[in-house]
Amino acid sequence: MTPKRISAIKFEVLSPQEIRRMSVAKIFTPETYSDDGYPIESGLMDPRLGVVDPGLRCRTCGGKAGECPGHFGHIELAAPVIHVGYAKLIARLLNGTCRECGRILLKDERRDKYIAQIEKLKELGQNYDEVVKEVFRVTKAVKKCPHCGADQIEVKFEKPTFYYEGDHKLTPKDVRERLEKIPDEDLPAFGIDPKACRPEWFVLTVLPVPPVTVRPSIILETGQRSEDDLTHKLVDIIRINQRFLENKEAGAPQLILEDLWELLQYHVTTYLDNEVSGIPPARHRSGRPLKTLAQRLKGKEGRFRGSLSGKRVNFSARTVISPDPNLSINEVGVPKVIAEELTVPIYVTPNNIEEAREYVLRTEHPKANYVIRPDGRRIRVIDANREELAEKLEPGWIVERQLKDGDIVLFNRQPSLHRMSIMAHYVRVLPYKTFRLNPAVCPPYNADFDGDEMNLHVPQSIEAQAEAKILMAVQEHILSPRFGGPIIGGIHDHISGLYLLTRGEKLFSKEEVMELIRPINVEKIPEPKYDSKWTGKQIFSMILPDITLEFKAEICQGCEKCEGENCPHDAYVVIRNGELIKGTIDEKAVGAFKGIIIDEIVRKYGTEEAKKFIDNMTQLAIRAIMFFGFTVGIDDEDIPKEAREQIEEIMNEAEKKVEELIEAYKAGNLEPMPGRSLEETLEMKIMQVLGKARDQAGKIASQYLGMDNAAVIMAVSGARGSMLNLTQMAACIGQQSVRGERIRRGYAYSNRTLPHFKPGDLGARARGFVRSSYKSGLSPVEFFFHAVGGREGLVDTAVRTSQSGYLQRRLINALQDLKVEYDGTVREQTSGIIVQFKYGEDGVDPMKSFRGKGVDVKRIIKEVLAEKEG
Repeated sequence: MTPKRISAIKFEVLSPQEIRRMSVAKIFTPETYSDDGYPIESGLMDPRLGVVDPGLRCRTCGGKAGECPGHFGHIELAAPVIHVGYAKLIARLLNGTCRECGRILLKDERRDKYIAQIEKLKELGQNYDEVVKEVFRVTKAVKKCPHCGADQIEVKFEKPTFYYEGDHKLTPKDVRERLEKIPDEDLPAFGIDPKACRPEWFVLTVLPVPPVTVRPSIILETGQRSEDDLTHKLVDIIRINQRFLENKEAGAPQLILEDLWELLQYHVTTYLDNEVSGIPPARHRSGRPLKTLAQRLKGKEGRFRGSLSGKRVNFSARTVISPDPNLSINEVGVPKVIAEELTVPIYVTPNNIEEAREYVLRTEHPKANYVIRPDGRRIRVIDANREELAEKLEPGWIVERQLKDGDIVLFNRQPSLHRMSIMAHYVRVLPYKTFRLNPAVCPPYNADFDGDEMNLHVPQSIEAQAEAKILMAVQEHILSPRFGGPIIGGIHDHISGLYLLTRGEKLFSKEEVMELIRPINVEKIPEPKYDSKWTGKQIFSMILPDITLEFKAEICQGCEKCEGENCPHDAYVVIRNGELIKGTIDEKAVGAFKGIIIDEIVRKYGTEEAKKFIDNMTQLAIRAIMFFGFTVGIDDEDIPKEAREQIEEIMNEAEKKVEELIEAYKAGNLEPMPGRSLEETLEMKIMQVLGKARDQAGKIASQYLGMDNAAVIMAVSGARGSMLNLTQMAACIGQQSVRGERIRRGYAYSNRTLPHFKPGDLGARARGFVRSSYKSGLSPVEFFFHAVGGREGLVDTAVRTSQSGYLQRRLINALQDLKVEYDGTVREQTSGIIVQFKYGEDGVDPMKSFRGKGVDVKRIIKEVLAEKEG
């Protein structure tokens, strides 16, 4: 067959004739199964609608359960009912057409003008909703029909399906008669194609009954049958339909007929959509709302999002992740049990038939799990048939072999928020039951090892494997497409380790050097700097490629003594021809998100060299931190008595200042700040005083903690935490806030935050200032205020996550059909409309940019000058 390209998809509304034509049976019996368990004729499980029970055959196509796709039936409604999905459109049509002659309330020339506009927009593939809205707006305002001169009365629409013309309520029968009058030539002005749909079809007279396969019944453990929600609803519709017919034939009063008609309308409405506002949802006996047609399609669990856009897949695995710094950044440790279950297909050819045979004959991992014959039959390989299958194997067969070292797989952590949330890794089959991951790859996945789980997918075709290797390999994502800098790099221990190794002039013997560089492939060791002793900077230089760089390290405080190369803090990094001459390696040099050295290596030598450097760097850092020993204990936050006394003095002074401000406020002597009320001024000044006090306390504490303190090393090197964390541990936690203000809510009637304070107390302690440190411990009142501030953080995080998730989903849906073309423009894929003449307005791919700029101007100038001198 020649492949065809779909040019268009058109949706039409089913006419009553169409519904009857596609139906194989008229359904009028509400019962489903007889006492002996057989489907009842003309009931909702009629064998002509298809079969789901084993052993029975479909009376329409003769197929057994699993073969028969199912066939539609129909219910003839005793009275017409409004289709709730079109209720609003019906109201607009009633107001847009004449109540007498059914013509559009516009003169022919004006109508034709609107139709021409709509046709033009259709041709361009653009939305014409605005034109249609305008037609409805214009026609609704007309009070006299331009064709027959009849006066118009506005039809008021009341949700979900009621229409009132003045005081008179229109029945669905009246509505249908009015819609039948609208001529075909007027419909295109309302955006309706008369070939695809007639407006009277929005009022149902026949209801299609979906096939049994769409709503199968199940047999419970008790042996009872449980019917699908749709079947339940259809039973209600048939019952009310029968009652309406019987009452009508018996000549029942109009009032009873109207009640039954409304009930029929309710059941049809809830069958189509059970979440219509204004009417109670139909429920099970248990109280659970029924899942009817609209609910099957809508939302996250619905047909589109739950079963089509995203679904469960084969050849995938999921388990907890744990760290393994001995793996390369582009490897993943896969548990043996998973590797034995997941398979990679080998397409047998004359060239690889022997290799395929070997896999079939193997009894140890990696062996073949299945073979697939050319006719599609899949055979499990077991000891009994192993040799026979190996013998029969020939080109055209597929051998599914177990996952083994070196296979390419996709690794993913949810939520997948950017493209680095799914990357290609090479398999390393390992014992135990967790996926193993190099900690340096945690930042792009936003992963940690506190119980996170990740997914692994095995590409099944050669093309998919090639794409994964070329486009999705971890090393291809060292530079982030968001900011053009490294997103993969040293974290935590890596940074602390290299900081300890390179700070100052630490000396190592030959044995110690060998121990440090043991896992690293170093070609030669340089000459020792001092009498058979190597420095930490020399050891780090062994893993550096030939690069030249100068920059201020993270620890550089920008102090007055800073003299570039001669920095007294060893904070100015100088690398010449791949040798670290001066400076300390910290987060700015090799960390994820900063990593100037990694950035330089990627740009100068490419991703493979950068991968090698990151692997070596992490190995060296871990060995260094193990060599020096690195631990944090509770006594690391101890500060001497004199420091505690100084902090106490600062706190007392701050509280005194706060009291003075409150006194000035009460006496009316406080000068309000520009654009602020007196109360706001007081609050801001108090916050300033208390914030300053905390910072001063922190400075005193950090003076006594010193640069040898492990927690201080982590903070200054950028490995983890900050000096503020240390301040709070050792000196003072500070002001707790809710929505950026001091805590003010409490007992409204007595105007105080807690019963421990006097009414109207504005003091520091009464409004959530915690003067204790974590080390000294909090008083009950302080603890309560701290919990209030902490709770806000938790709620905020939960709310932000859901909001940003929904916002991202909306953005993706809005932008999903944009594409950067080869000419640099951004266009809509369907219509070809240009959205941007130059991608990002500058045509620069951030991943290929130089720190956000299109080119590295400095380097180009240097290279040009060097060439000229040469």
